Amino acid sequence: MSIGKSMTTARRWLDNTLRTICVALFGLLVALVAWQVFTRLVLSQPSAWTEEAAKFTFVWVMLIGIAIAVGEKADVVMDFLVEKLPKSLQRIADIIAYLSTLAFVVFAMVIGGTELSMLAWEQKNALLPLTQGQLYLAMPVSGVLLTVYLLIHLANAMSSRYEGHLGDVDEDLEAAAL
Repeated sequence: MSIGKSMTTARRWLDNTLRTICVALFGLLVALVAWQVFTRLVLSQPSAWTEEAAKFTFVWVMLIGIAIAVGEKADVVMDFLVEKLPKSLQRIADIIAYLSTLAFVVFAMVIGGTELSMLAWEQKNALLPLTQGQLYLAMPVSGVLLTVYLLIHLANAMSSRYEGHLGDVDEDLEAAAL
């Protein structure tokens, strides 16, 4: 099995795993909100912990969803400008965009998120059986996921098999492996 095929298999596994986690978390979010509504409107005694759990579940769903979108190149980009450029300039624009985004993700989400989590690691959450630091792990975890996807896209943009601004996502790994 070639490196490109191995990377493609690993990438598909990661994509499917993240989608499964995101769907499960979204199901949990719906259940938490439904229980909150039930306890508030039917029992007239709102459950305090479900609102807090729903907030953190929503953050996890959102950040993992962003990583999935970046992996699929479904994130918000200004295609109309970049697509009008010649392929060589599209490549440069993509490289600059990926490097800029990667810098933000590494410094703000991975490093900053890790520092935030560590600072709040011992801080108890009044309503949930987790510490604030554990709940804040969503930021560095999604930062690492975004870094992986951005590095794959960056490697593709720098490879000789560059397909253009909106090249095929599955071919990114094969091109990056060459």
